[in-house]
Amino acid sequence: MSNQGPIPVVVNGAAGKMGREVIKAVSEAPDMDLVGAIDTSPEHQEKDAGELAGLSEPLEVPITNQMEPMLAFASQGKQQGVVVDFTHPDCVYDNVRSAIAYGVRPVVGTTGLSPEKLQDLAEFADKASTGCLIIPNFSIGMVLLQQAAVTASKYFEHVEIIELHHNQKADAPSGTAIKTAQMLGELGKTYNQAIVNETEHIAGARGSEADEGIRIHSVRLPGLIAHQEVIFGASGQIYTLRHDTSDRTCYMPGVLLAIRKVIQLKSLVYGLEKIL
Repeated sequence: MSNQGPIPVVVNGAAGKMGREVIKAVSEAPDMDLVGAIDTSPEHQEKDAGELAGLSEPLEVPITNQMEPMLAFASQGKQQGVVVDFTHPDCVYDNVRSAIAYGVRPVVGTTGLSPEKLQDLAEFADKASTGCLIIPNFSIGMVLLQQAAVTASKYFEHVEIIELHHNQKADAPSGTAIKTAQMLGELGKTYNQAIVNETEHIAGARGSEADEGIRIHSVRLPGLIAHQEVIFGASGQIYTLRHDTSDRTCYMPGVLLAIRKVIQLKSLVYGLEKIL
């Protein structure tokens, strides 16, 4: 634990499913102090964050839609403040810029940022010498899957990715699937060389094509949480790697690790594997 005291943490997207889990995890971490909870939903304003998250005791932290006052408050202590963002792709870019401007370290689980916006945020964080972590997936199991996929890609020339999520997820493909394709592409090889001229009778039937030639297929259904398959094919064999999420608590060790790590950084880092 830092000798400057607990890490002040603000949760943005506090009323969402991931936000509520983060509130629980932060409130139970001895080296962290939940100082703010932000959410734009009108029905949750002024509710106690702890009660909303299902804790047995209130935390005396009311939900608010006022982001800048919360960031200003989190930046005033001796210890560096952190904001954990699980909001929406449409607003996450502005949220991160605002946090960095206040000197509050962002830990971002929201996906859907374009490469151009990621680059802009990286430059902004560098100029401010402020740590920022953007993590497409906080699951340790997913990091292990991606590492296994990179190893397998040295021996296979054909691979496709299927990602499955709940039907409240706003962006597709998932940031995790895009990140996986990018990691496979870093070997500098071209995948899935066509041997026939394909025709899609319905647009999108073959999924989206990443720059690395990898097809990504997105499924959205109620009942799902977050799932991903990486399927390698070769003559006479199929090799499948799959990760399934059954409860959002699996992300919390990664979230807490990111909160502790981001205050040590002075630039933007993308991906949980970079801080393990």
